[in-house]
Amino acid sequence: MAEAVLRSLRSDCPIAPRSSPHSEPTQEWLVDQLDRLGLPPDAVAREGVARAGFARYAGRLYPDATGPDLRVLAALFTWFFLVDDACDGPDRPDPTQIRALRDGALALLREGPRAHRPGFTGPLRRLLVQAWREPRRRMPACWRLRFVDAVAHHLDGAWREAVARAAGRPPGVDEYVELRRATSAAYVSYPLIEFATGRPLPDAVYHHPALRRLGDLANDLLSWFNDIASLDRDQAASGGHNLVLAVAAERSVPVATAVDLVAARWRTEMARFVALRAAVPSFGPALDESVTAHLDGLANAIRGTVDWTLESARYPAGSGA
Repeated sequence: MAEAVLRSLRSDCPIAPRSSPHSEPTQEWLVDQLDRLGLPPDAVAREGVARAGFARYAGRLYPDATGPDLRVLAALFTWFFLVDDACDGPDRPDPTQIRALRDGALALLREGPRAHRPGFTGPLRRLLVQAWREPRRRMPACWRLRFVDAVAHHLDGAWREAVARAAGRPPGVDEYVELRRATSAAYVSYPLIEFATGRPLPDAVYHHPALRRLGDLANDLLSWFNDIASLDRDQAASGGHNLVLAVAAERSVPVATAVDLVAARWRTEMARFVALRAAVPSFGPALDESVTAHLDGLANAIRGTVDWTLESARYPAGSGA
């Protein structure tokens, strides 16, 4: 049932699909890099990561990135997915370990590769060192701060989710929606639009209420789609951290009914995204092209997640292509 709903939502998505011409060679490069680093440590898990196609995902979100930049983006995407897998896996770290990983990663991003913290070592650290080198060299300080703030928000979300799971306390719908905006890492992907396009926005524009509303909506849309796709896994292991499960519990309805309710909410919010995107004001001739690139990037984040989810071997609906 969930697969049929996902394909129906893709058919109803008004955003055109896009993909980078560099996706396949970048995917081959990424698999080689992970093999060299021994990530993930388990060979079976490494094969699963290779088949998931994270470089193809990056190529859908940043279709105009150069080949070298797409390698950077794919490596960063993979780092966050590996952290996500570790937090969701059978040997998931406790909240204290997640906090140590957060502190180590943020120290590295803020201070550079010489920053070392306990709890963040080994191949996972080396992957982030490599992936961060070019953005740190090329992007302005205000952009680096913005990116690091987004990473901190994401890893804080992973910590809060771990605390709730350890307490056996499933979230309500409103609480879950807010937490999911952190755990999805979508906010981390938004500054990378500026890296991929070479068009960094001033803080006043990046944080403008119109752009923030669209960023929240894009995050919700890609996250809720993902929740439907990962429902079976989350029923077994998430402790209620899935929008479908939160809706089912809060409204006292069967999970199948909750899937339909989430899908209906997705369609409503997608229509709102389209309307709000069309209503974004002009910021003047010096900035409007950069704002358009940012808005296109938000749209690509939604549609790219939809398409990649349905093609990736990471999810039951995926073809594994």
